Amino acid sequence: MSRRIVIVGNGAIPQGLAATIDAADIVIRFNGCRSAGAGGMKTDIIAVCNTGRPALDMLGGGRWKDSATVRQAGEIWCVRSPEVFAAMRAPLALSHPDLDDFCDDYTAGFEAFAAATGRRLRVIPAALHNAVDAGLAAFDAAPYVVPSSGLVAIAHALENLAEDGDRVSIAGFSHEGWQWHPFAAERRWVDALVTAGRLDRLDHPPASRRS
Repeated sequence: MSRRIVIVGNGAIPQGLAATIDAADIVIRFNGCRSAGAGGMKTDIIAVCNTGRPALDMLGGGRWKDSATVRQAGEIWCVRSPEVFAAMRAPLALSHPDLDDFCDDYTAGFEAFAAATGRRLRVIPAALHNAVDAGLAAFDAAPYVVPSSGLVAIAHALENLAEDGDRVSIAGFSHEGWQWHPFAAERRWVDALVTAGRLDRLDHPPASRRS
């Protein structure tokens, strides 16, 4: 039986989508789940940035761990491969010295939290990171540090979660933000997936349905 998988970014969510998102079989959110509310509340998987300051903010104290979205999530994805980020540390120290803590890895902290609370934990493998980098090259990506967590999670969901017949949708992806993510190329990459029928945007209906 086919499933509806919805990946909800932290961008703006148009009114009227909450019920559609909550009705999905699997809902994936990110980090602090800023999409919750306008983007519904159902949360099955949380994809976390497991390096640098975002990871420290989530693991420190109890606000993230006790949030309504985290409490209901049965699975955590660490979207940054420790292997990839360890290899990036020395080059980044030369090219982007201001990112001195960017590669600090806190995967073990998320593993401990998942084990203590009975959640599954998956670490996105280096091979998928490398495949995303290779895919972005086809869309003339300007120099960047890493793809966004959203793009890595979309790729992982399509390759390792979705099964034949499943419908994978996204919402809340504005493809803008931190300057060292290749957002212009990411938008083109996602648009190509939509055109190929592998993905659809809940907040961008097909042209035939637009007024």
